[in-house]
Amino acid sequence: RSCSPGRARRTNTSRRACLVTRFGDIYAQERLDAETLLRTYISDMEMVQRIIYIAAVESFSAAKMAYRQFKIRVRDTLSLGHSGPESLEDTVLDYIVRHEDLYDVQASVNEVIRSMNINPKISFPPEIDFIVISTLIRELCRVAFSMQTLIPPLDIAFGTDGELFSETKYYRSFDSDFTALLVAYHVWPALMEKDVVILKGEAVTKR
Repeated sequence: RSCSPGRARRTNTSRRACLVTRFGDIYAQERLDAETLLRTYISDMEMVQRIIYIAAVESFSAAKMAYRQFKIRVRDTLSLGHSGPESLEDTVLDYIVRHEDLYDVQASVNEVIRSMNINPKISFPPEIDFIVISTLIRELCRVAFSMQTLIPPLDIAFGTDGELFSETKYYRSFDSDFTALLVAYHVWPALMEKDVVILKGEAVTKR
């Protein structure tokens, strides 16, 4: 299949809008489905929410790594016969956007689950595996990978327990102490474009 010059750049605005909407939909649907599923194994709601937040963070990390590796392979292949008129970078981006189905999302899902299994902040009953929320992880990996093809790419905010609560980045969960200044833990990451918040995340504040 031939790639039209600059296709990725021409479709950037519409693709960005779709991906932002999809990220919001995952928060509203797949996240809650995963929460319901985890509650059948874990009674501690804080642990359930921590698991889901860490799944989101690890999904973006795995997808970004996969994207970088994929891009290197595509650039190495296309550079051999590249002659223009568009730049090599644009040609590479066009190819990736056109062939996103070649992204091995299952490899990223496996990587996320491996990372979660050794994360000291979360625990799971030994008879159950984090694979039970693989649907959420897969959808997050897909959207995170696609977000890397945008100009500029979208990413999630880096959050740490105990950080100062930011009204611009997060909504407070309903069970928060609304007078508390510090984040006890995060429920969902904020979506960022460089330093600008595109969609707020969710956090719990407690004294």
